Amino acid sequence: MSENSKSELSWMTLADRVAKHAENYLTGLTAVARGEAGGHAVPLLLLEVSQIALAGAQLGASTDVILPDNWEPDVGEDPDLDSTRQGLAERLTDVDEYTEVFDPYKDPETTPYRLSDDLVDVASDLVHGLRHYDADRKLEALWWWQYSYFNHWGNHCGAALRALYAVSASARLDVMEEPVAG
Repeated sequence: MSENSKSELSWMTLADRVAKHAENYLTGLTAVARGEAGGHAVPLLLLEVSQIALAGAQLGASTDVILPDNWEPDVGEDPDLDSTRQGLAERLTDVDEYTEVFDPYKDPETTPYRLSDDLVDVASDLVHGLRHYDADRKLEALWWWQYSYFNHWGNHCGAALRALYAVSASARLDVMEEPVAG
């Protein structure tokens, strides 16, 4: 097998792995937005965001994906995810809004964020890549996921992960102190 064939095979393996993570993320997100998680929305979202963050880290650790013609084929209009965003906002009412430092090295000011927006922003970029993947353009999908990870969804994924972790940790650790017998 030539070096080019090996490289192409490893790209396709990574594309398959990221596509599976993306599909799982979208399935979990949709379930939470529809209210199918019951009282477990935050833990389920923490799990889904953690898993897609792993896919992002794999993209970030890979060499740059370069398209042969340095051109992305048009996939048409991306689907409207507003109903998912609204469903998430309804399920996350008490924890939807939070603040985050966008870039701790360049801009240490806090910025208001919404979990529902962050989660759907990640989903939107993943869906766009899945549309290439489903059209059997795996290299374009991989390029898009990697580019948009660094340019957009990686930041929203990290911010959402920190917020979901904070909510989960608070729920587990903020317990009333028991009176000490004296």
